[in-house]
Amino acid sequence: MGRSLSQQEDTNRRMLRARDEMDRRYAEPLDVPTLAAIAHLSASQFGRVFKDVYGETPHRYLQRRRVERAMTLLRQTDRPVTEVAWDVGFASLGTFSRTFSNIVGCSPTEFRAQHAPVAVPSCFIAAWTRPREHPAPTAPPRTAVSEKREEVDAG
Repeated sequence: MGRSLSQQEDTNRRMLRARDEMDRRYAEPLDVPTLAAIAHLSASQFGRVFKDVYGETPHRYLQRRRVERAMTLLRQTDRPVTEVAWDVGFASLGTFSRTFSNIVGCSPTEFRAQHAPVAVPSCFIAAWTRPREHPAPTAPPRTAVSEKREEVDAG
């Protein structure tokens, strides 16, 4: 007796198929209509649903995936930055450098200088160094001491 999927489970599976395709073909030109077809959704639906499920747009996910692979190549090879950019799917060195810097927090050249090759399986390195968005700086937490200082300074 087969169990029917809930609508949410079906949506998650569709998005997973599209994301898996992005992971496999990250270095190739990919467009939203192609990915939407994999998920059996319209292009506009796909963009909205992908963001709801994964918390970022398909374009941003693909950029982050490409940067993640570039980080590995920069760390483990001595290939020029331009070749690394092309190998991971960027058509422009400027776009690659700007995107890399926005996601990682430093330029590809600076990243390479700071991260010498490590004798650890690349899957561990990928998990430990997965690029994350840099959150906006926040104010330090307020404490009883800081509140008392504010009272003394104010009055």
